[in-house]
Amino acid sequence: MPERVLTEQSFRAVLGRFSTGVVLVTAQTPEGPVGVAANSFTSVSLDPPLVALCAAHTSTTWPSIRAADGFAVTILRDVHEEVCRVFATRGADRFSGRDWVHTPSGHPTLPDGLGWLDCRIEQLVTAGDHEMVVARALDWSLPNEGEPLIFHSGRYARLAS
Repeated sequence: MPERVLTEQSFRAVLGRFSTGVVLVTAQTPEGPVGVAANSFTSVSLDPPLVALCAAHTSTTWPSIRAADGFAVTILRDVHEEVCRVFATRGADRFSGRDWVHTPSGHPTLPDGLGWLDCRIEQLVTAGDHEMVVARALDWSLPNEGEPLIFHSGRYARLAS
């Protein structure tokens, strides 16, 4: 049997088969609002209420969010594909042309998202080419019903009706 080598490309291809939801991670900083789209987001613990996400060391936005010591996570609906694309684009004007509401901590969230969490960073762990972030959820809202935006095999998808 030939030796099989796990490469970055094959690892990415296999993980791409794992469908994920998509969120916006946003923070209010002294310089203004900042944010990124993420699909590496998960719940960690119910007691205490903890979530985790992973931020690439190459991200130019993550250092500003980290410096804010907290952030909001907006769970995106299937109608948010274009918003997600803008937030995934380096250098894009991510906050203009939309209405935003703010969490009790002052972080921006989309008013038409499926829900949001207001979070405080609790722990940062270097993990390969990313920083794993564990954060405590402090507040929440479920403002809307709808279907989630899904990411699968390198593209956006929707749940089948």
